[in-house]
Amino acid sequence: MPVETNHPAPGRLVIISGPSGAGKSSIVRRLLTHCPLPLVLSVSATTRAPRPGEQDGREYHYLDDDRFAELRRDGKFLECKEVFGRGVWYGTLADQVETELAAGKWVILEIDVEGAASVIASEASPITIFVHPGGMEELETRLRNRGTESEEAILRRLEVARQEMQAIAYYQHEVINHDLDGAVRDICNILESYRSRPLPQSQHLCGGR
Repeated sequence: MPVETNHPAPGRLVIISGPSGAGKSSIVRRLLTHCPLPLVLSVSATTRAPRPGEQDGREYHYLDDDRFAELRRDGKFLECKEVFGRGVWYGTLADQVETELAAGKWVILEIDVEGAASVIASEASPITIFVHPGGMEELETRLRNRGTESEEAILRRLEVARQEMQAIAYYQHEVINHDLDGAVRDICNILESYRSRPLPQSQHLCGGR
């Protein structure tokens, strides 16, 4: 007589990337509440100090420089990087992602193209989605309409965006965010299409650096 188990089917790892101003964070927030899959957003670790109202383990896992460096040396990050050379590090903890996947969750990593390349190289076999607003002109308009950054900061983000847009071909799926509801629907449909597909044999995580 077969023995029944209560173990959930393993989840899937999902990468959502795109240039600053593409609307990734808004899309992810809406996905978490509107897509029927068991989606969770991976909480990154960082060495930056918490901002007012932020809580450890909710916005980020806040680590001091020494602890972050130790975890990095031990290969505990799926991906990590120093942002803009300011001495502030961000990273995805492999153990946390593995725990969520084992519990049947579909774990979303909202990371840049460099981080995505590290995860793909780890043989984690993620579902990869690149989000953008349709072109550099539209992206510049969105960044300027924010009204929150200096001209220098906007130009720096646009230069980074030009480089990131060249990485679209390395992603399995491309979604143009003309409107939030449409982009959320498109991404949810993409993810739903993977529900019945067999889990890749190579889906396992290992620390990246």
